[in-house]
Amino acid sequence: MKSNRRSFLSGAALGAAGYTLARSAPLAAAPAAAVKPRVKLAISSYSYWHFRSARVPIETVIDQAAALGVEGVDILHRQMDIAERDPLQPDHRAYLRRLKRHAFMRGVDLVAFSIHQDFVDPDPEYRGQQIEHTHKCIEIAYELGIPCIRLNSGRWNTIRSFDDLMKARGLEPVLPGHTEEDGFKWCIDSIARCLPKAEACGVILALENHWGLTSTPEGQLRIAQAFDSPWLGLLMDTGNFLEDPYDKLELIAPKTVFVQAKTYPGGGEWYTLDLDYRRIARILAHVNYAGYVSLEMEGKEAPDTAVPKSIALLRDAFDGS
Repeated sequence: MKSNRRSFLSGAALGAAGYTLARSAPLAAAPAAAVKPRVKLAISSYSYWHFRSARVPIETVIDQAAALGVEGVDILHRQMDIAERDPLQPDHRAYLRRLKRHAFMRGVDLVAFSIHQDFVDPDPEYRGQQIEHTHKCIEIAYELGIPCIRLNSGRWNTIRSFDDLMKARGLEPVLPGHTEEDGFKWCIDSIARCLPKAEACGVILALENHWGLTSTPEGQLRIAQAFDSPWLGLLMDTGNFLEDPYDKLELIAPKTVFVQAKTYPGGGEWYTLDLDYRRIARILAHVNYAGYVSLEMEGKEAPDTAVPKSIALLRDAFDGS
């Protein structure tokens, strides 16, 4: 009996050794398949509210994203049920926690936080207020588990009305008595004061091509290249380079950490661009972009029909690129 048992154990050990050897033996070399970077889609809450009507709750946008099978939501700060410029209060934090739970229970990630600030101002006290506001927004993103916030450079505000700025194609004169160099210095110094907070909270600052100093790829890159930090990248808004966009998008693609994709069903609120999203998808694939592409539907058509057709457009473009 013992002999049979020893024989069995010996055979089992040899079998196991053979199995281990077989597992550790190198497999025949097979050609490595190129792995295509995987892009996920998100919906900006801005797609449902263009500042022209009653605010659409963020919870509604989360529900719509879940219904469409979209993986993320990009929250517009001004659309939240808390005052934009007030200090964070306990009831504000309770609201943020409810949003976070709401998204989790519907299987939707909160992926970006689109905020407003303006660092292009000669008044250091005003710039300090904008830095403090940005710090607060980093705190909000941290509370929500959002890894990225949209950062503005700011603009000269010599054209006060945004509608008039759009009529001027986003171009405005420099503030009298100052130069573009002043604006870049103010902006770079202000971002430098925001980066330590961003790093401490693990929130990436994504500088958008959003009028002002960043209305050109050269201006956007000049600011980004002033820093050597993994906590500052670029946000590519596909609809904010109004002329010859593709070469410009290609310039900023290598540093892009988040994408907002404009569509214009029913004609745009301010302008309409005929964007080739297959071409944009190829630009992003060329730099191995594997992050989120967030829909910003800016058309006049009702969101209930315009958002689903826009998501279908983006799915087709990024799956077929």
